[in-house]
Amino acid sequence: MKALVYTGPEALDYRAVADPEPNSDDRLVSVASVGICGSDMHAFLGHDERRPAPLILGHEVAGTVADGGTRVTVNPLVTCGRCRYCLQGRDNLCVDRQIISMPPREGGFAEMLAMPSGNLVELPDHISDDQAALAEPIACGWHGVRLARSVAVEPERALVIGGGAIGVGAALSLIAQGIGSAKIAEPNATRRDYLGAMCGLEALDPTDLSDGETYDVVIDAVGIEPTRAQASRHAAPGGVIVHIGLGSPAAGLDVRRMTLQEITLIGTYTYTAQDFRDTAQAMFDGRLGALDWTEKRPLSEGARAFADIREGRVAAPKIILKP
Repeated sequence: MKALVYTGPEALDYRAVADPEPNSDDRLVSVASVGICGSDMHAFLGHDERRPAPLILGHEVAGTVADGGTRVTVNPLVTCGRCRYCLQGRDNLCVDRQIISMPPREGGFAEMLAMPSGNLVELPDHISDDQAALAEPIACGWHGVRLARSVAVEPERALVIGGGAIGVGAALSLIAQGIGSAKIAEPNATRRDYLGAMCGLEALDPTDLSDGETYDVVIDAVGIEPTRAQASRHAAPGGVIVHIGLGSPAAGLDVRRMTLQEITLIGTYTYTAQDFRDTAQAMFDGRLGALDWTEKRPLSEGARAFADIREGRVAAPKIILKP
């Protein structure tokens, strides 16, 4: 099969590789659509030691089961099902968790992918493959919003920092889960215009946030020092900061203000299997909008897509690659 292989910092090679070899519980999926995630970009730049080259990246996948023709979206997080976290329904914290695009599991920037049958969610006819590939990034926000709502007291106003797919998914999840006033802070003017026109979301320049402007829930979908500082500054007393982004590992939080104002910080990683299914169902029911905020490109032109994202030339929150 053909695949887009990460071969080293800022290097991707579209080439022939061996077909995946499924084990007894796996199904072969013919990949139809696969999104480029911020973590893929992080790896592409050589900033993720968990993803050493050579490696097939990509974990936002939709396609068709090869031996049955069923169209599916793929939960890329593989868990053991036996540890205390899996038994508690917190399987995203599984001690033996694996995610495709990270060894030992190759990712979805390829024509075929082997996945356990329990990680596949069947698609209804009215959901396209490109829409279905958004289940994974939206599920990250869905999970974070669910956790925030379990802590925040009657939240009314929310701010999402970062207008990429994770941020957009978080904003849509806030609205779908009952927090109607959700803004996105996004520094790229072209992206802000796109979010307003195509997603119906209120996007503002982060520099336009006034001193003292606070929100009951703040979601950091970027995760770097300046955005953590911004989250600390704009969280309301008694509010919640949900930290999803993995841009950099240190600094930025105003711990003194968080202590004095009893602000809760929740670090979130991916989603539970139930969160993924709930996200998919919300998509199927139309509760997350039209899901048309993507740009399609051939997998063979994936290297150019990565370069364009890095240079800020992409207005859409998500590029979908098509094998």
